[in-house]
Amino acid sequence: MSNSTLYKIAQHFCLSDIPGATVPATRLSNELDSLHHKRPLTALSLKYLEEQKLTDLHRLATGQITYQTYLAAASAAQQVRKQAAETERQVKEAERLAKEAEWERKYKLECEAAEAARIARESDPKYIAQMKPQALRRKYGMDHIDQPLYQPMMDILKRVDSGNRLAEDDFVWLNTAAKQHFTAELRQAYHLREAEFFASEYHRTLGPWNAVNASKHYRKCDQPEKALELLDSVPAGRPKDSKTKSAMCTTRGGVMRDLGQLDEARQLGEQGHEYKPQDFHPCTLLGAVHKWSWATLARPRTGTPRPRSAVQASNQSTRSLDVSSSERIRLSAKPSRLSCWQKIRTDTAG
Repeated sequence: MSNSTLYKIAQHFCLSDIPGATVPATRLSNELDSLHHKRPLTALSLKYLEEQKLTDLHRLATGQITYQTYLAAASAAQQVRKQAAETERQVKEAERLAKEAEWERKYKLECEAAEAARIARESDPKYIAQMKPQALRRKYGMDHIDQPLYQPMMDILKRVDSGNRLAEDDFVWLNTAAKQHFTAELRQAYHLREAEFFASEYHRTLGPWNAVNASKHYRKCDQPEKALELLDSVPAGRPKDSKTKSAMCTTRGGVMRDLGQLDEARQLGEQGHEYKPQDFHPCTLLGAVHKWSWATLARPRTGTPRPRSAVQASNQSTRSLDVSSSERIRLSAKPSRLSCWQKIRTDTAG
């Protein structure tokens, strides 16, 4: 029998609000089905109705009252049951809401107590002293420091964090014994301290080499804009000798490369090379601009062309760069143009 049929039968007897009346195969739904189809109830069935306090239904089943009389009494009884059920529901809902409010109150008190405990704990000088090293390590990208290196490493971090420079021995140590702890964050901080020192020295002495050194370190801590600003402050006539002029050009060219201005970087590299043909720094800059490497420039002659010099390669980057014997004779009048190439050949042969 379908649920809808059971529900209609339960409605017929004003018992649809009782769960057992609408559930298939329950004792009550079976008794109602028998009554609905005019089947006589057994003595056990009648006793069941009395046990369930369905007095009016028992009287109807035994013929003591008519259906109309039953309907009036059963309808009134159903209203009473519904009101009682609604009252019970409201009471239970109120209890649930009260329990929920009590839980929220207790949870809020626990959170406030935990927060107060945290504040007290973090305000304790001992706790602060314990947490400082951990915060310092994390600031410089270190979750762990090997025990033998711990104390000297922490000394270095404290010095760098307080704005002090590192001694040369410390820098060597970081690049050797403590190399695994020389993080990118620490490197940036190191180069920033060096840049700030040399920039200060430049403003004190107005020496161009201090500006060059400061710019080098600014570039290594990803601040090419500051490097350019410092180089711009150097008067054009201050660098006197060719070495300083070459260094200024090469350094500025490196900054321009960092800023993506490759044409200007190339021109400055060539100018630096003109000032100091024997210096490899302008050649290195030009190689970086053109994505060469020293290994490429110094490659042995195995049939693969290579640049005669960084400057010549810069000017002829779209054509073959092999240096033939006749080409060497033709360029012999311009030794400065071949100096990088000659230096590379000498270094390679050695």
